[in-house]
Amino acid sequence: MFDPGSLDLEGLMAQAQALQDQLERAQAELANSRITGSSGGGLVEATVSGTGELVSLAINPEVVDPDDTETLADLVVAAVRDANTRAMAVAQATMPPLPDTGIPGLGQ
Repeated sequence: MFDPGSLDLEGLMAQAQALQDQLERAQAELANSRITGSSGGGLVEATVSGTGELVSLAINPEVVDPDDTETLADLVVAAVRDANTRAMAVAQATMPPLPDTGIPGLGQ
C-alpha cells in the first residue's frame, strides 16, 4: 500500500523542476523545428512547425487545373496531414519521459 509519509517532498520538487525545465526546452525546440509532408508524389508539400502550425505550402504548377480544384484540395489536405503526422512523431520523440515519482499513477 502507498504510504504518503514516505514521500521525499524535496526530492519530488527537484524532479518536478527538472522535468519542467526539460519540457520548456523541448517545447522551444519543437516550435523552432520544421517538418515537411507531401502528397501526389511531391506535387504538393506542406511544412509545419513541430507544434503542428502550418508555416508554408508549395504547389507544383502542373497539378493546378482550374476545372478540377477538388483534386488540388485533396492533395493539400493530404500533404498537411502527412506533415502533421510527422510532426507528432517528432514531438513524441522530443518530449522527455515522466520520471518515477513513487506516487501511483504519476510517472513510470
